[in-house]
Amino acid sequence: MRHKNKVRQLGRTHSHRKAMFENMVTSLFEHERIITTKQKGKELKIISEKLITRAKNNIDIPESEGEKKLHNKREVLKVIRNRDVVAKLFDDIALRFKERKGGYTRMYLLGVRRGDSAEMAIVELVERVPKVKPTKTDKKGEKSKKDKKDEKDKKNKKDKKDK
Repeated sequence: MRHKNKVRQLGRTHSHRKAMFENMVTSLFEHERIITTKQKGKELKIISEKLITRAKNNIDIPESEGEKKLHNKREVLKVIRNRDVVAKLFDDIALRFKERKGGYTRMYLLGVRRGDSAEMAIVELVERVPKVKPTKTDKKGEKSKKDKKDEKDKKNKKDKKDK
């Protein structure tokens, strides 16, 4: 019996599970949203909320106690190996959740995956900044060649219908 064995094994070895969740939590903080299975999502929420709390606690530490701030960053770097993502976590995400006492992530159930009927879910940060889709223009603000060609083709089709 598995009394008080809380960790979800997910049919993987310890090292595989650890590496998988390190990658998933890095992707979650990088993109602020991730699609995964329901069980992985539940475990991902636990891991990510602990990291956000650690980053949030770093805000209240005064500059005179720089060792504690460094310790918190190093503890997070054990899980998230990408320094850019760690910087985003401490500088951006932690500040967003400064007034929040917990519940930094939410999970939406999507239904079952077609191939193996696994329950799928979206795990995202609660106060997520929506990404703006880039417009179809180049650096100078002009339309790309492909867009110009598409417009020309539509115009030609419309002209043929009118005839």
